[in-house]
Amino acid sequence: MDLIPFVHEGLGNSSYLAVVGGGEAILVDPDRTAQRYVRAAEERGLRIAAVFETHVHADFITGAVELAELTDAQMFHSHNAGVNYRHRALRPGERVPLNGAEIEVIASPGHSPEHTSYVLRTTGGPPTLFSGGAMTAGGAARTDLVSPEMTEPLTRSTFSTLRQAFSHLPDETLLLPTHGGGSFCSSGTTGERTSTLGRERGTNPLLLHTEEDEFTEWFPSTFPAVPAYFSRMRPANQAGPRLRREIEMPRGLSPEEFQEAARGGLLVDVRPVEEYARAHVLGSLSDVFRASFATWLGWLAPEGARLLFVANGVDIEHVIDEALLVGYEEFGGYLEGGIEGWEKAGLPLASSAVLDVEAGREAVLGGAAVLDVREPDEYGSGHIEGAISVPLGSLQANLDRVPRDRPVVTYCGMGERSASAASIMERAGFEGVRNLEGGMRAWREAGMPVRV
Repeated sequence: MDLIPFVHEGLGNSSYLAVVGGGEAILVDPDRTAQRYVRAAEERGLRIAAVFETHVHADFITGAVELAELTDAQMFHSHNAGVNYRHRALRPGERVPLNGAEIEVIASPGHSPEHTSYVLRTTGGPPTLFSGGAMTAGGAARTDLVSPEMTEPLTRSTFSTLRQAFSHLPDETLLLPTHGGGSFCSSGTTGERTSTLGRERGTNPLLLHTEEDEFTEWFPSTFPAVPAYFSRMRPANQAGPRLRREIEMPRGLSPEEFQEAARGGLLVDVRPVEEYARAHVLGSLSDVFRASFATWLGWLAPEGARLLFVANGVDIEHVIDEALLVGYEEFGGYLEGGIEGWEKAGLPLASSAVLDVEAGREAVLGGAAVLDVREPDEYGSGHIEGAISVPLGSLQANLDRVPRDRPVVTYCGMGERSASAASIMERAGFEGVRNLEGGMRAWREAGMPVRV
């Protein structure tokens, strides 16, 4: 089968363009950057005939609405998804004929109540299972994103889905999940993105639990933290997001215009850590443009925030794509000429300290507080002696746990999350915040003591 995967490394998600025959293709679980799917199809002389959604996504804005605008593809969703955009509702057991192929609809609740998986059968080759989050490579997607009271019944549904929903499919069935390594929606994944049913039947640790009650108690304990923006995505996707052409794109602003526009907005500085540390606009949020940029933007920027960007060479179109992906649609502009233009205009600049490992060790021995902004499992695997553990996503709500009467050395895995932490603390009026260059990785490589 001719298949084109589209992987968003930061979200840990995959969507798939699959050729079915007669110059037609189907698309499974597209995100909001819809133009890339259309371009990929056109480059191969294909027409996107159908779009299938496995579930109402909690970690990104769907591209289905945008694709309905860009193509004549038919949209398919579960009959109980509650979505308000144009689609055909599918029920378990249905067979959808395609050009030279067929889709079998399988109910696979657990990650969400409406979760549906699709088996694509073409002439020749094994079946292909688009499993969404019902089964992933080495795990399954989390069950706590709908509501607290739904976690237990959805976990029980996952137990059943893993053992029964796909039992009629052969071992050679290709498993193509939406969620994979790096996804905050997934738990227990191997880091791989695809598998086969046979491999999962023999190795997936979730299938080792034979008692439903024991599984129901254990599985939720494996979930990572929930990014704050997740609670906004499901209702936004059910309502149907706005089209890109309906959203006013940001324009370049002179330093003076930028300063004025920043009143009431959130400045997001997407430059590398060292550039931000050297000089930045006071009060800006450091969120380095990298694979996980969108996740941290959604976690740290308030809902509905009007965003302004300091980009300095980063393609602003890519920045906007990522912001739109996690639901931000209000843009105040971007700084034309970058931070150098701001400096030339004589406008005030701030800077922040970055310490190498030796200087960081001296600061710690000299009485500086140490703030570890990694996730709890990272902290548990080894941390600097005496470090206060406050994960970055919850820092704003827990600033009272960080001392203000002495310098603070903040660190993460490699220095980017801790740069965000330092910028949050600067906005809150902290003084003497220092970011540990290279984070825990550099600390370990230098042979510095680590407490487990």
